[in-house]
Amino acid sequence: MNNIPSHLKYTDSHEWSELLDDGTVRIGITDHAQGLLGDMVFIELPEVGREVAAAEDCAVVESVKAASDIYSPVSGEIIEINTELEENPELVNQSANQDGWLFLVRPQDISELDKLMDANAYSELLAADE
Repeated sequence: MNNIPSHLKYTDSHEWSELLDDGTVRIGITDHAQGLLGDMVFIELPEVGREVAAAEDCAVVESVKAASDIYSPVSGEIIEINTELEENPELVNQSANQDGWLFLVRPQDISELDKLMDANAYSELLAADE
């Protein structure tokens, strides 16, 4: 069973977004995605300071099975990356929705989050794929 926290927003490409109290958005891949990909072996994170557009590929996760592009759910500036993943990519497998986050974005338009799926819609998407 997938872990789908209700406070996160989701994309159909299996990224999650969390609006933080300071107005930034933390982004990672879903528990479902890490489960499909298998054991992570390398994660290529975006450069801090990079401007990204919503749905732009900006990171890559590599597992024993495949490499997969990661897309930013919102437009804005990358302000922080999870450097812990450089030495411990398996954190994504162990804690995809928390410790395995990938990067933080200072969004240009916070309303872009409204276009993403809530937990119920994401659950329905996964059920339809089964």
